[in-house]
Amino acid sequence: MSTLVPGEGAALTTDGSVAAWTDRYTGAVMDTFGPPQRVLVRGEGAYVWDADGTRYLDLLAGIAVNALGHAHPTLTAAVSAQLGTLGHVSNFFGTPTQIALAETLLRIAEAPEGSRVFFTNSGTEALEAAFKMTRRVPTSDGAGTRTRVLALEGAFHGRSMGALALTAKEAYRAPFEPLPGGVEHLPFGDLAALEAAFTPQAVAERGEVAALVVEPVQGEAGVRPLPPGYLAAARRLTRAHGALLVLDEVQTGVGRCGTWFAYQQPEVGSGIVPDVVTVAKGLGGGFPVGAVVAYGDAARLIGRGQHGSTFGGNPVAAAAALATLGVIERDGLLANVREVGTLLRQEIELCGSPLVKEVRGRGLLLAVVLNRPVAPQVAAAALDAGFVVNAVAPDAIRLAPPLILTAEQAADAARFFASLQPAQFPEDPA
Repeated sequence: MSTLVPGEGAALTTDGSVAAWTDRYTGAVMDTFGPPQRVLVRGEGAYVWDADGTRYLDLLAGIAVNALGHAHPTLTAAVSAQLGTLGHVSNFFGTPTQIALAETLLRIAEAPEGSRVFFTNSGTEALEAAFKMTRRVPTSDGAGTRTRVLALEGAFHGRSMGALALTAKEAYRAPFEPLPGGVEHLPFGDLAALEAAFTPQAVAERGEVAALVVEPVQGEAGVRPLPPGYLAAARRLTRAHGALLVLDEVQTGVGRCGTWFAYQQPEVGSGIVPDVVTVAKGLGGGFPVGAVVAYGDAARLIGRGQHGSTFGGNPVAAAAALATLGVIERDGLLANVREVGTLLRQEIELCGSPLVKEVRGRGLLLAVVLNRPVAPQVAAAALDAGFVVNAVAPDAIRLAPPLILTAEQAADAARFFASLQPAQFPEDPA
């Protein structure tokens, strides 16, 4: 198998074993991720194949990215057609795909009149833009702007300096401190702590709150949904105190939880309207694209010249996103997420393995919680058995498969978990 290297007339072969490619990887790619678990060469639907020809059921989808699975014909055709027509123009110009995508995002977000979209290339960049928006929130007296931002313990919002300041994990933060200031991390799901952050005493000591930035389901912390009522209370408090409610739906958006955005589920958001929503991952179905949806007055917080992105909203990325959203609507994939997600959850919960404690999450963003901290060993066993999963926490396996996952494929996954026995996975392998 080979593909043409543009401009060189030479072929890049994909022939070679996983071991051979891994050796080349470690000699050429910066060591930020460690050696690859496998070297993958192709995909189709919910399956991928490695360089040795082994097939895997992809239950991770590039960490909630490949919403339509791999090599979806509508997506590949849209990207190819757009790249063959107009690939990039810079933001001195608009394109029909960019404009249509912005309009589509506003529609599915049910955003009120006056709302607007800013395009990025990734979730981290979307959070970076949202963070800059928080710096434009005026103080109550109108004499200045606020700099105090609330986030939650366990939060993951990205690794650029601004997004990293919002991220709670100390191992990510410590090597790069000092980070942008003003961020406070509150206990996860603790309404009393959230209310205390807005008291007159807290404001007198630390200033007015500019924003609360929160994930409806914390993905990197082990797929932890916020407790019922939390977002409704957060909306009430932020609105009462003139602060923004920023929802990070980078991982939970684009149908991942069974609705376009997780906050749209009554049991999650209770009908709230946020000020800002960030989205990426599944938006382009595998093509890099992200966005900030600013609702109503929040759309005017950043003006001309105050932010930008060379590649943000380029026509190819916009075409990929339009195709992805179009297929989700056309093929009823939101309903599929709800139905197959429920089936997957139930079958794993009832699988009978003494190693499986519970399943938590929403739609097709789930964590299989284990009775002991052996998730890395279980993930390795899954890969050997032909399943791609992720050890997102010491005791939790993350599942974020393509939205096209079938009931039969969900049953296959459940059978793997049913086969797990504690004796296979000692807590101290040594």
